[in-house]
Amino acid sequence: MFAVLPIARKLLARIIAVLSILWIAACEPMGPGSGGGQGQPIDPSGPVAVALLVPHGSSAPGEAALARDLEAAARMAVADLGGIKIDLRVYGTAGQPGQAQKAALNAVADGAKIIIGPLHAESANAVAVAVAPSNVNVLAFSNNPTIAGGNLFILGQTFDNTAERLTRFAVRQNKKRILTVYSNNLAGQLGQQAIASAASRAGAQIVGNIGYDFSQEGVVAAVPQITSTADSTAADAIFLTANSAGALPLFSQMLPENGLSPASIQYIGLARWDTPAQTLDLPGVQGGWFAVPDTGKAARFQARFQQTNGNRPHPIAGLGYDGIAAIGALIKTGKRDALSKSGLTQSAGFQGVDGVFRLRSDGTNQRGLAVATVRNSKVVILDPAPQGFGGAGF
Repeated sequence: MFAVLPIARKLLARIIAVLSILWIAACEPMGPGSGGGQGQPIDPSGPVAVALLVPHGSSAPGEAALARDLEAAARMAVADLGGIKIDLRVYGTAGQPGQAQKAALNAVADGAKIIIGPLHAESANAVAVAVAPSNVNVLAFSNNPTIAGGNLFILGQTFDNTAERLTRFAVRQNKKRILTVYSNNLAGQLGQQAIASAASRAGAQIVGNIGYDFSQEGVVAAVPQITSTADSTAADAIFLTANSAGALPLFSQMLPENGLSPASIQYIGLARWDTPAQTLDLPGVQGGWFAVPDTGKAARFQARFQQTNGNRPHPIAGLGYDGIAAIGALIKTGKRDALSKSGLTQSAGFQGVDGVFRLRSDGTNQRGLAVATVRNSKVVILDPAPQGFGGAGF
């Protein structure tokens, strides 16, 4: 854990409590599953059995509340489908791969035509492998692209999606010389790779890559190297993989103090800088760019969720809604093979609680994101989220 400097210490204490499970879905990869291309045939005129795998029974802090909110969001989506009938069956995984696999096999034995969940990457991989021989597709809550493929699709917002949106926007603003700063762990390395790939496609140049050990000492040691590299390479943007529960508070304080003012170089964040709200008070994030979902749609979902359930939804609870919404839209087509890979990956995509999204044939996804900045500790949208595919923002 970081021992932070005075300006950031109080903010970080509050931030960690909120963000402790935002990225729990990105566990060590085990490799993609296979099969499931045909999907299970359905009778679109009758109830379609859908299994929802959530971490009910988990002993991990916060996962019980997350499981509750994922289920509540899925039930909201079922209620919104009108004449489309979904027989939603909920199975607890306890947040464990073995239990998740057992739950998935029970779900298939009970007649499930498709599975939404589970949460963790390792559990999702175990589930997909187990149900592939039954041609059942899996829509997991993970954001880890290394597990995607075959019959396993991920619903979580990926680093690739975020990096693509931000680098394309940066190039349009004539910020083409990017210095990447990333942590020397799985999340940081995946983030760095996503930024490099996105920059190449967008026409930007990566002028340097600075890795740091995930500790206070590692961050402090990296600061001189970051500042000297930014100067020597004439970088006009710094792309940070750090989030608010990690090195962002330290970097946002120390880099400006060491000559890299947000007024002289553009800061870009792979993580959201508005969650939790206390992050917006950090001096170094003022003027920085980061990506957020469609703010109007996200706000409407949050308000409806709180009115229906009595609490604000967990930040990734909307994935439960999105999975049901996509399945409902496919059932509405009236096709018996609606839940096949070709159906799930239709080019038009789906409308989710955070905006438009679509599943890709490699098991990853694309989501319509807005580009935001921070002005006077408030979020300002610079470029709104696209409302469909093929237009601006993609």
